[in-house]
Order: sequence, then structure tokens, then C-alpha cells
Amino acid sequence: MTSVDRPLVLLVDDNDMILQRATDALAKSCEIVGTLKDGASAIKAVDTLRPDVVVLDVSMRDMSGLEVATRLRAGGSTVPIVFLTVHDEEEFVRAARAKGGIGYVVKPRLTSDLLTAVMEAHAGRPYVSQLS
Repeated sequence: MTSVDRPLVLLVDDNDMILQRATDALAKSCEIVGTLKDGASAIKAVDTLRPDVVVLDVSMRDMSGLEVATRLRAGGSTVPIVFLTVHDEEEFVRAARAKGGIGYVVKPRLTSDLLTAVMEAHAGRPYVSQLS
């Protein structure tokens, strides 16, 4: 299969359990090219691994996912970004979009929404989980 059929996905989250759940949710339909736990590594990996989609946690210890997205866009990257987060508020969705995110998945909906969000992002279409 080509990356058109199975998008290359980079997962970035500082929680091992979330990385595993995200990998499990995507493994049948996507090729996971990397799982990283910090923003600085993610910025470097986007350039070297050339993923089709980046799944990025909003809140990480070293730098926020919003800052990672800002740096990726400033560096010229156009990779679609799906934010994966515990933040279930509309202001975070707006902030994610402002930083170049095309997808927004809340972690309680990871299993049901992440694959759809990644496939939609790969096709150039936005996706936002239903918020509380």
C-alpha cells in the first residue's frame, strides 16, 4: 500500500499509555513512523520522517503542542496536524486552528475519533470531536 492508502503518522504525547492507545487505534489503517514524548524531538522528526499527518498532544512538559505547531509552520512545514488533548473547551479548538491544526480530538474520544480525524486530515478536511 502507498501512503495514500495508509497515511504515515507521527504520534507525539508525553504519556506512554496515550501513545499506546493511539498506536492501537491507528495501526490497522495507518503506518506509525514514530512515537515521541516531547515537542523538540517532534520538530526534528517531522523533517526527517516526513509523516503525512502529525498527532500532537496540546499539553506536554517541554513545550506545548501549540508551540510545536507554531514552530513547524514557521519552518515552512505544511504537514496536517491533529491535536489530541484533554482540553474539552471551544477556546482550545480555536487556538489549535489558529496554530495550523486541522483536527482536534479529545482524549476521552480517542478510540472512536482518532482514526477518522487522521484520515480526514490526510484528505485535507477538518475534524473536531464532539465537545461536552
